[in-house]
Amino acid sequence: MGEITAKEAVERLRAGNEAYLSAERGSGDISPAIRLKTCREGQFPYAVVIACSDSRVIPEAIFSAGIGDIFVIRVAGNVIDDHQLGSIEYATGHLGTKLVMVLGHDHCGAVGAAIGHAPEGFVKSITDEIKAAIGAETDDYKAGCLNVKRSVQVIKEKLGLESDDAPVQVIGGIYRIESGKVEFM
Repeated sequence: MGEITAKEAVERLRAGNEAYLSAERGSGDISPAIRLKTCREGQFPYAVVIACSDSRVIPEAIFSAGIGDIFVIRVAGNVIDDHQLGSIEYATGHLGTKLVMVLGHDHCGAVGAAIGHAPEGFVKSITDEIKAAIGAETDDYKAGCLNVKRSVQVIKEKLGLESDDAPVQVIGGIYRIESGKVEFM
C-alpha cells in the first residue's frame, strides 16, 4: 500500500463511518489472506485512532476497518500520557501514518467520573487529566468535546505538530453511541 495523506485518511474514516451506520455486520477485511499479507509485509495503517477503552466504542467497527487499516490506542477517557505519545511516535515515525485522531464519545464513564466523583486509586490519574481538560463543565457532551480538544492539543504540542503543514495531522471526533455517527471536530 502506498503512502496515504492525512486528507485521504480523514476521507477513509468518514466513508468507513458512513458504511458502519447501516451495517449489520463488520465490513473490514479480516480474511486469512490479509492476515498472511500483513504478517509477511508488515502493517501500513492509514490512521492512528486514540479511543476510550469503553466496550461500546470499537474503532475498527466504527470506521469499517480491517486488519492493518488503523493503529488503535485505547485508554479510559482517551487521555494522553507518555505511553500513548510513544505509541503515536511509533505509528507515525516507523509506519508512516499521517493522521492521528482522538476519538471521544458521549456517555463516557471516565468523563462522568471526572464531573461528579472523587475517585481513588489509579483511576484518579485518568480523572485528574480529564478534570484539567473540562474545568467546571458538567454537561456530558460538552465535557467530552473539551477532553478531546485537550488530548489533541497535548499531542500537537508534545510531538511538535502544531502547524497546519506539519507532516502529521491531528484531529478530534466524538462518537455518538446511540446513532453510531462520528462527529469530526
